[in-house]
Amino acid sequence: MLIAADKFKGSLTAVEVAAHLTAGLRRAAPGLDVTALPVADGGDGTVDAVVAAGFTRRTARVTGPLGEPVEAAWALAGGTAVVEMAEASGLRHVPPGRRAPLTATTYGTGELLRAALDAGARRIVLGVGGSATTDGGAGMLAALGARFLDGSGRPLGPGGGALAALARADLSGLDGRLARTDVVLASDVDNPLTGPSGAAAVYGPQKGASPEDVVLLDAALGRLARALDPALASAPGAGAAGGLGYGALVGLGAAFRPGIEVLLDVVGFGEALERADVVITGEGSLDAQTLYGKAVQGVATAARARGVRVVAVCGRLELGWGDLVVLGVGRAYALSELEPDPERSMAEAGPLLERVGERIAREALD
Repeated sequence: MLIAADKFKGSLTAVEVAAHLTAGLRRAAPGLDVTALPVADGGDGTVDAVVAAGFTRRTARVTGPLGEPVEAAWALAGGTAVVEMAEASGLRHVPPGRRAPLTATTYGTGELLRAALDAGARRIVLGVGGSATTDGGAGMLAALGARFLDGSGRPLGPGGGALAALARADLSGLDGRLARTDVVLASDVDNPLTGPSGAAAVYGPQKGASPEDVVLLDAALGRLARALDPALASAPGAGAAGGLGYGALVGLGAAFRPGIEVLLDVVGFGEALERADVVITGEGSLDAQTLYGKAVQGVATAARARGVRVVAVCGRLELGWGDLVVLGVGRAYALSELEPDPERSMAEAGPLLERVGERIAREALD
C-alpha cells in the first residue's frame, strides 16, 4: 500500500498525515506493507515532502516579505534543488494585522534561488503558492541582479505598489548562472498576470488588498509586463504567487508545469506506484478545486493510468459520487464523518486519521 497524501492545511503536514494513517493501518493489519510518500502541489509543504523522499534540507537567512530577516528552508539532491517561495515570501511570515499588499516583497525568494545556485544546482524546481506578495516577481529578480527604475533612474522600493512608478526594467545584470540552469515553475494555478482572473484581482484580497489596492496593483503589474514582455503576461502560471510566476517565466526562463506533476516526478512516485496495489491520497478538503490540478487529482490520475485502486482521505468532503468517479477515486473517507464539529475535527485530526486508517484496513482492502 502506498500513502501519497498532501497536508491537511491548518492541522497536519503531509508527513504527519502519512504517519497517522500508517499507525491506523498497522493497528488494524499488523503485517500490512505500507510505503509513505508525502506529496505537495508546489505550495506550502513542498520542501517537507521532498525531504521525506530523500532530499537534504538546507536553510538560508533571507529577506522576508516585510523586509525583516527570516530563516527559510530549501532542499537539494544531486544537482536538483527544490525552492518553496512560501518559505521566504509566504503569508506564514506575516503576523496578524500586518499584511502589506502594496509593499510585501519576493526579494527573499531570489536569495533562496541564489543559495541554490551557489550550492551547484543545475536544475531548480520553484514551487509557488501561499505568498504574501503581489510584486510580479520583481523582488525576486532584483535579488538576482535585475534593476527596476523610476523616471529619475532611481531604484524602486519593495512591493507591487512601487511598480506603479516603473519607467525602466533592466534584466542585463541577472546572475549568469541562470542561463545554464533548468528552472521549472511548479504551481497549482494557471492564472494570467493581470485582468479579472489575474494575480491582484483573484488573490490580492487574501493578502490584505482593498478594492482600491487591487486596482492599483493590477495596473502596476500591467506596467511591469509592458516593460518586459507583454505576451508572457497571459501565459499559464504568470499570475501565480502574486505574479512571481511571471517573473520566473520572463526573467529565469522557467517552464511552467502543474505543481503536483513536477513533485510526483521529483519524489519518485512512478517507481513507488509500480509496487502498490492500493494508493491512499488526500488533503484537507475534497472540493471543486480538487478537480483542477491539486495533489489528489494528480495522484489519482497517475494511479488510474496504471490500474491501481485509489482511496482518498480528507477533513471535509464536498464532492459527490460522480465527481469522485471522474477523479478516479473509488472510496473517500472524511474526518467530518467521525467528528462533525470543524474546530474539533481540525484539532484532533491525527487521532481521527488513525481511526480512518483502521477503517481502510478493514473495508477498502477487502
